[in-house]
Amino acid sequence: MLFNLPPWIPDWAVSVGLYAFAILVAVLFYRVAFRAATRLVRDRDLFWRSIVARNRRPVRLAFVTAAIALVTPVAPLTFVQAEAVRHVLVLCTIALLAWVALSALHVWTIVYLRRFKLDSSDNLLARKHATQTQILQRVGRIMVIAVAVGAGLMTFDSVRQYGISLLASAGAAGIIVGLALQPVLKNVFAGIQLAITQPIRIDDALLVEGEWGNVEEITATYVVVRIWDLRRLVIPLTYFIEKPFQNWTREDAHLIGSVFLHLDYRAPVEAIREKARAVVAASDLWDQRVFAVQVTELRQETMEIRILASAVNSGRTFDLRCLVREMMTEWLQREHPEALPRRRVEAEIARAKVPEAAA
Repeated sequence: MLFNLPPWIPDWAVSVGLYAFAILVAVLFYRVAFRAATRLVRDRDLFWRSIVARNRRPVRLAFVTAAIALVTPVAPLTFVQAEAVRHVLVLCTIALLAWVALSALHVWTIVYLRRFKLDSSDNLLARKHATQTQILQRVGRIMVIAVAVGAGLMTFDSVRQYGISLLASAGAAGIIVGLALQPVLKNVFAGIQLAITQPIRIDDALLVEGEWGNVEEITATYVVVRIWDLRRLVIPLTYFIEKPFQNWTREDAHLIGSVFLHLDYRAPVEAIREKARAVVAASDLWDQRVFAVQVTELRQETMEIRILASAVNSGRTFDLRCLVREMMTEWLQREHPEALPRRRVEAEIARAKVPEAAA
C-alpha cells in the first residue's frame, strides 16, 4: 500500500473503495475523450463517424478495464485475488478487441454498401457487391468470434491442457467431432464458394423447387427466398452448389416473356401479329428489345401461335404476358370469333336401302 490507513479498515473495504474510485475516474475520462473524438470526426466521412458512434460502449469498457488494471497493483489483495483480477482483465481485453473488430467490420460493410442501390431498375452490380459483402461479413464474424473464444479458453490452464492432449491424441475424438461438424463446415465453405462464384445474389429471381421468388437473405448456413405470394423458402447453402436451379437474373434482369395462343386454322395470322404489336407498343411494360409473333406448332385441331415480348425484369415480364393474353383474347372474341378453337365432327349418315316391294 502506498498510504497508511487505519488498521480497523478491512482490506476488502479498501479494495472496493479503490476500484470504485478508479471506475468513477475512468467514466469521467471516457466522457471527455468521447466528446473530443466526436468533435474530431464531425467533419470526417461516414466511416469514421460511425466507428466513433458504434464503439461507444466498448471504449467505455476499455477505460474501466484500464483503470482497474492500474489500481490492482496498489490494492490490498492476496496473491490469489490479484491473479483472479488479472485473469478477468485479460478476458476483458480479448473481448474488447473482438468487440471492436466486429464493430469495425459492421461499419465498413454498411458504408461500403451505401454506394450501391438495390432498388434501381438495373441493380446487377449492386446485387453482386451486396451478396459478396454480406457473406464475407458473416464469415469474418465467425472467424473473429472463434479466435476470441479460442484465445479466452487458452487463458485457463485446465482447458489449455485438455486442448493439447486432445490434439495430441486425435483419434476417435477428432473423427467424431469432424463428423458432427461436417454439415456446418459444408455450409460455411459453400458460403465462401457462393461469395466468390456468385451463382446467386441478393434479390436474384430464382425458380427453385418449383417455386418462383427473389433471394431475400443469404446467411452463413442457409438462403431465404421470398416467394411471390410472400411465403419464405429456406434452403441450405449447399443446395445451390450441388443441385440445378434457374436464375432469371444471373447476368441481366431483362427477360423475354412468351404467350401461347391455340387458335383455329382460320385465324388471321397477320392481323394477330399487327394487333399484338399494337398491344405491346402501347404498354410501358415493354422495353422495346424483343417482339415476335410466330406459328410454332400445328396440331390436329388447332395451330399454336407464340407471342414474344421482353421487359426489364421478371415482375414486369409477368405483367406484360398477362396483359397480352387479356387484350388478345378480348380482341379475338370481338373481331375474329371464327379464330377461336373449335372441335369439328364430321358425321356420315348411311342411307338405308329400301328393299323393292315384292311383286
